[in-house]
Amino acid sequence: MLGAIVGDIVGSRFEFHNYRKKDFDLFVDWSFVTDDTIMSLAIGKAIMETEKEITTKTEAYYELLEKNTIRYMRKIGQRYPHCGYGGRFFHWMFSDDPRPYNSFGNGAAMRVSPVAWVAKDENEVKLLSKTVTAITHNHPEGLKGAEATALAIFMAKKGFPKQDISLRIQKDYYDLGFTIDEIRNSYIYNETCQGTVPQALQAFLESTSFEDAIRNAISIGGDSDTMGAITGSVAEAYYGVPKHIESKALSYLDDYLKSLYEQWTDFLGEKG
Repeated sequence: MLGAIVGDIVGSRFEFHNYRKKDFDLFVDWSFVTDDTIMSLAIGKAIMETEKEITTKTEAYYELLEKNTIRYMRKIGQRYPHCGYGGRFFHWMFSDDPRPYNSFGNGAAMRVSPVAWVAKDENEVKLLSKTVTAITHNHPEGLKGAEATALAIFMAKKGFPKQDISLRIQKDYYDLGFTIDEIRNSYIYNETCQGTVPQALQAFLESTSFEDAIRNAISIGGDSDTMGAITGSVAEAYYGVPKHIESKALSYLDDYLKSLYEQWTDFLGEKG
């Protein structure tokens, strides 16, 4: 999750002021947390609360996880009503009867990272991803974007080489027949999974370090905070996050969000 948080904060100031080079300061005083961080933390909280009651991933586990995901995405999200939610998601979050709304927006992919850290195999990656995504983004492209991101994180965490990750994504999800340099000057703002996830994954695949992955993602332009969050979530699993970047990013979280993050890291530590 930390990689998604870093990418979100770094990209926050560039979303509507794209900068298509890599020579920028990662953090400035006016960088900030957006819905990408908040919803990632909410899914982490939903997983933790589910596993307090059920630890084996049975049908009952996934049913409870779905309920908890709806509960905590709304409960935590409502504390931060002005952090950049899309219009339909905002309505869902405050609705008396929240239902999926056939979205294929890239919000499905920016928040999915926690599932890759609790899944034991690819089948669990897919089931967990679908459970936390379909409550809002139940369009096939929304489900695909989340699953592709979660699987890339899972494979990176397991030590698969980039070539294997790339081949798997291209086999089952997206064409990656482009380079970041080729699209940097022509890529336009896009809030869909199909117009964001392939580019974010390619930014990771071409990187040489965690920081380089974030710089690749931001330099593409477009929906920069979400691009950074998706790329960062995979890059963390592959490279880890340098301590100086971690401490700086976490300084942008208020006490409540920081407590959620600390709960999550303690939870992962206990799971080994």
